[in-house]
Amino acid sequence: MRGPIAPPQVPLAASRAEVFADLVQDSVERLERRWPQLADIDFLVLEVPRLEGRGDQAAWTDDAVPLGGIVPARDGRRARVVVYRRPVEIRTKGRDERAALVHEVVVEQVAELLGLTPETVDPRYGED
Repeated sequence: MRGPIAPPQVPLAASRAEVFADLVQDSVERLERRWPQLADIDFLVLEVPRLEGRGDQAAWTDDAVPLGGIVPARDGRRARVVVYRRPVEIRTKGRDERAALVHEVVVEQVAELLGLTPETVDPRYGED
């Protein structure tokens, strides 16, 4: 018997990128209950951060690859929070650990964007 192991609607058939995007969405939905203004922010998942040079200096080094970033609103564009999938995946072993790190990254980036502390954005920040 040949064919797919599971039908497309079953989580087994979801790609790693889709599963990761779902983790980000779950985290955002968790925060939106407390911060409705997050509906005005775009949340994106990118594979890896872009390396943009600043003169001879790189924006990040091997010791400090960013897990996320923000793009403030400007010129009629909405603010954006970006989570980098591959750096997060490399630092985690399982789904629960990955979900916790994704949530930490989302909380930290939202806090930076709103000018708040991560503990203000999510009182349970750092407890996991």
